[in-house]
Amino acid sequence: MQKNDVIVVGGGLVGLSIAYGLALLGRQVSVLDEGDDAIRAARGNFGLLWVQGKGYRMSPYAQWTRESVVLWPRFAAALQADTGIDVHLRQQGGFQLCLSDAEMAQESHRLGWLREALAGDYPFELLDAVQLRARLPGIGPEVVGGCFSPMDGHVNPLKLLRSLYAACQSRGVKLINGHHVDGIESRATGFELRAKDQRWSARQVVLAAGLGNRALGAMVGLDVPVRPNRGQILVTERLKPFLHYPTTYVRQTDEGTVQLGDSHESVGFDDGTGSQVMADIARRAVQCFPRLGRVRLVRAWGALRVMSADGFPIYEAPQAWAGLSIISCHSGVTLAAAHALRLAPWIAGEFDDPMLKPFGLHRFNSPTEVRHVG
Repeated sequence: MQKNDVIVVGGGLVGLSIAYGLALLGRQVSVLDEGDDAIRAARGNFGLLWVQGKGYRMSPYAQWTRESVVLWPRFAAALQADTGIDVHLRQQGGFQLCLSDAEMAQESHRLGWLREALAGDYPFELLDAVQLRARLPGIGPEVVGGCFSPMDGHVNPLKLLRSLYAACQSRGVKLINGHHVDGIESRATGFELRAKDQRWSARQVVLAAGLGNRALGAMVGLDVPVRPNRGQILVTERLKPFLHYPTTYVRQTDEGTVQLGDSHESVGFDDGTGSQVMADIARRAVQCFPRLGRVRLVRAWGALRVMSADGFPIYEAPQAWAGLSIISCHSGVTLAAAHALRLAPWIAGEFDDPMLKPFGLHRFNSPTEVRHVG
């Protein structure tokens, strides 16, 4: 039996961010992870720190997202101090490009709703085609306008994942790979986790296993409504820097490659690629930036987002299972700073964070009860 203060189940961006935050608080932490054969969104994401438009119809999510991007410089500095790895954080703002008046109207409506919901504290600019071309040279003639938010930015997601692994190790976190948890039991002193013939005990357990949280939640009688949503990404050859701001569809990395993406597909657990979707992604990218029609594509992949039933994060600490936390979200990059610096102290019991109350499982059922599975 291996004993710990806290066990985090899941070694992706969400689990590692929480583990790092707990380690910063002096907790003894182990991370149990399936390994490289796990369905891992962390190696397939776009790398955006995106606030613009998030939280439409749920203003607490807009506030939580903004809180995270404000914390990101402190988070990135801590990672670099512990590891020497620069994750290439850039927070100079970002653009949503619109290819029709209908798209422009939809974005304007969403951002206007968010500004009103946050009592005016939600900066953005609506730009027509002429204004946009003055700010973002090289966009195509089919772009009718866009929205700019100074809150947005981006990082190198693979360097972020690498730095989190290294930072966790430097802070004494045990990273235990190659184990699929198949049992969770409550004990007088906490919890016992089982993976075949291996056993671990801990005072606290954090379930942060992405799409695996549905099965893990069922082990403790809780319905965690998460489902896969596939996104595909294309990557070009390295180009001279031309795009100094991230957009929702096109982003140039610190290494010069250009990422193209933003597809949403309900295809179950298939993380492959499809020629039609890739063609649609490439077509929109060329419409936004015609120069991309003359470059070579060098890689493509699909990855599965972790989507809750309403699309917003799940942060649950069920009263019936004191010491257990269930964490699920699809914005592991944007929310990494908040997970390390705000969510981890909440999990550790340092303080009761009122910002997290709207994200419990109760919202999927009655106002006062969490639905249990049989």
